Amino acid sequence: MSIEARFRLDYPDFTLDVNLTLPGVGVTALFGPSGSGKTSLLRCVAGLERATSGYLTVNGQVWQDDARRLFTPTHRRPLGYVFQEASLFSHLSVHRNLDFGLKRTPVAERRVGLEQIIALLGIGPLLDRRPAHLSGGERQRVAIARALATSPRLLLMDEPLAALDLKRKGEILPYLERLHSELDIPVLYVSHSPDEVARLADHVVYLEAGRAHAAGPLNEILTRPDLPLVHLDEAAAVLDARVAGHDEVYHLTEVSIPCGRLAVSHSALPVGAPTRVRIHARDVSLALQPSERSSIQNVLPATVLDVQGDHDPAQALVRLDLGNGAILLARITWRSVAHLGIAPGIRVYAQVKSVALMD
Repeated sequence: MSIEARFRLDYPDFTLDVNLTLPGVGVTALFGPSGSGKTSLLRCVAGLERATSGYLTVNGQVWQDDARRLFTPTHRRPLGYVFQEASLFSHLSVHRNLDFGLKRTPVAERRVGLEQIIALLGIGPLLDRRPAHLSGGERQRVAIARALATSPRLLLMDEPLAALDLKRKGEILPYLERLHSELDIPVLYVSHSPDEVARLADHVVYLEAGRAHAAGPLNEILTRPDLPLVHLDEAAAVLDARVAGHDEVYHLTEVSIPCGRLAVSHSALPVGAPTRVRIHARDVSLALQPSERSSIQNVLPATVLDVQGDHDPAQALVRLDLGNGAILLARITWRSVAHLGIAPGIRVYAQVKSVALMD
């Protein structure tokens, strides 16, 4: 199960030139600064832009192969496309907007039921309304539902939250996470928001100046020292986790991660439920020995991988190997590096001051 995308597209002042093999499942985020080629790449996948040299297969289906003069037009590609603006038909009710998407797909090829989509996106109460009577977040949920109603084999999302304020983004993100966990449809998700990427993506492609500078699993890309993500104020590691138990006395939830356990704020997730934790580099301190009397209860043994300069000349970024493939970041001062003798190979204890459960 994979997506192979090779495109070269020349503009007067910009060239997109990528050669990617991506997972054919889960959410792949196309991340990078403005003008890096994220939307151009998405439009090539959709067939809205015709690359001068292109090849595209989606889980075994060839959609473009210029060597064989094969090009499937957009309207014949089984994909859904969600833009920054919802672009709903203003004269139609929500239900009739969904029917428009549903009718694009023959009955025999429908793999997602309309009732399931309506329930997943929580739009049942909106069905009789017209777009003018919906909030921005509601309109975007309907736009996503309409794209899913076509039973796409690939869902393309071009910064679907960019036009929303923080409150509306907070409302819609849980619905996107539900789609991620409950629908077996691969997603290419364009974003320049580290928060969205951390919450939604399984795989990340980092684009800059029309080229893919890195591609890999989420935490690998978030913690790579040669990429700008690790030098943002929001630099963080995201680890897969599973709910291990609840401490009702202290209103905490314990989660297991590949290298141990962490206590987080109480969650309603049931024991055994999969989740993610995000640990910001600024919330990790280091010690050479575990402290017996400290308010910091989350302590993980680790090995120093490397020490990097950071955007603040007073601070260093330390990458830590927790074992079992888990990488953590710690942002500490260079004085602390010198005082503790922090260097590659040193065994330390990562003291985690704050853990965000991404449920």
